[in-house]
Amino acid sequence: MATQDYYKILDVDSKATQQQIRDAYKKAALKHHPDRVPSDSPERAARTKRFQAINDAYYTLSDPTRRRDYDAARTYNNWTGSTATPDETWEEEIPHTAGGQGAGQQGAGGFNFGSFPWSAFGFGGSGKPAGNTEESHNKFSEEQFGGIFEEMLREEGMADQDAGPTGKFWSVVGGLSGGAMGFIVANFPGMVAGAVAGNRLGSVRDAKGKSVYAVFQEMPQADKARLLSSLAAKVLSSAVSG
Repeated sequence: MATQDYYKILDVDSKATQQQIRDAYKKAALKHHPDRVPSDSPERAARTKRFQAINDAYYTLSDPTRRRDYDAARTYNNWTGSTATPDETWEEEIPHTAGGQGAGQQGAGGFNFGSFPWSAFGFGGSGKPAGNTEESHNKFSEEQFGGIFEEMLREEGMADQDAGPTGKFWSVVGGLSGGAMGFIVANFPGMVAGAVAGNRLGSVRDAKGKSVYAVFQEMPQADKARLLSSLAAKVLSSAVSG
């Protein structure tokens, strides 16, 4: 069974800087987030798997200690990673001890699956951050993405320093959907709405103090997709101009 190359997943060189890895994660997570497609889309399952893999890669490579251990294991085993391309169907690629190459067995290229410290990178072991179930893996991925999402919105002036929605955020939400005001009022009892002109919701504030990511998660799926697409375009534009 193939193993995933975290550098290939994020489309960065193995000598990439931490900032380059962070930027690559933003682009990959926004591009492949499951909410870019409807919940009943045939693409949803593959996108979810890929989003999980992107978050596993970022979890490992964003931390200098985990990255050093990962690189050491990679070098020790003379491993170049999976031959799968980023656009191929994503399946679980974690080695198992039963029914395949397990502990102490070598795969193609001399990679010793048993010696690879999977538990250090979120796989295997009782304390892995991604958990042992599909639900826990999804939760881990969403929580990690949530922090970066809020950072991106702060950079765009759409979230304050406490990750709360700003007037600009509500203005954008108002432009996404004609029913935005109904969505906001229905989902946030106690909402304080100031002067509203047309679809401009710049004076709306969340009186309950929800974070901007919590608000995002409760938005209609179509509006989430539009917001993710808009952010992806801004991130890509910044990368090209930079």
